[in-house]
Amino acid sequence: MSPLSEKTAFNPRKPAVAGMFYPGEKNKLQTDLDKMFANVTSKRVSGKVYGIVAPHAGYMYSGYVAAEAYNQLADLSYDTVVVLAPSHRDYFQGASVYTGDYMTPLGAVPVDKKTCDQLLKYAPLIKATEMGHRDEHALEVQLPFLQVILKDFNLVPIVIGTQDHETCFRLGEILGEVLQRKNSLVVASSDLSHFYSQEKANQLDGIVVKDIENFDEKKFFDDIQNKKCEACGAGTIVSAIIAAKHMGATSSKVLSYHTSGEVSGDYEEVVGYLAGVFYN
Repeated sequence: MSPLSEKTAFNPRKPAVAGMFYPGEKNKLQTDLDKMFANVTSKRVSGKVYGIVAPHAGYMYSGYVAAEAYNQLADLSYDTVVVLAPSHRDYFQGASVYTGDYMTPLGAVPVDKKTCDQLLKYAPLIKATEMGHRDEHALEVQLPFLQVILKDFNLVPIVIGTQDHETCFRLGEILGEVLQRKNSLVVASSDLSHFYSQEKANQLDGIVVKDIENFDEKKFFDDIQNKKCEACGAGTIVSAIIAAKHMGATSSKVLSYHTSGEVSGDYEEVVGYLAGVFYN
């Protein structure tokens, strides 16, 4: 009997931040997403896409940046999409997999139970639990983009608790081992520096941009640990890079970088947002 079948399947997770981070009404959400995709300026990479990095603030602030990442998936299809998000509300060790479907105003996103089963064999690092998922926005806000651009896919929703070296690097290796035999995509959900001036944010976030462009998860993790830069979902980026490399990615490109100040007009305390893609 599989690890997942031994547990009570989770109920479908209802949207926690619809109407706050993004429109809660289906038609309005669809219209906003269409508008964001229509305003994409970055070119599509040539080659197979294995992973992306996208921000997770309210769509008003970071939606246009996120669309730059998700546009790389236009006309592509994946059987399995793993979305990695940091936990902003719950503190726990390791990584949490939600084994129920995720709901958005656009409908249900079915969970990939088979892939969840394969990952849960690596307990206690990866556990099936609602911890980290109940009220978390960082994973939920990615789903409407995926629903519009991919339409049909199965989800593996993972929230990382402690973003320590062991968790992030081992999780990336496990994901790579499991996903390399599937038609799959990994999504890293992360914002960058928080509440610095525009000038300071550009300095800090510039280091993240360089590390991602260099496809160097070790340097990036060290820079985070040494406080040379910041990213609330740094661990998701580390895990995604490692997994994408296992899956076949050889290159990384930063597609867009902006701050909240460019929307709000407040350049004294901004949040940085980046869109990136891992490909071959």
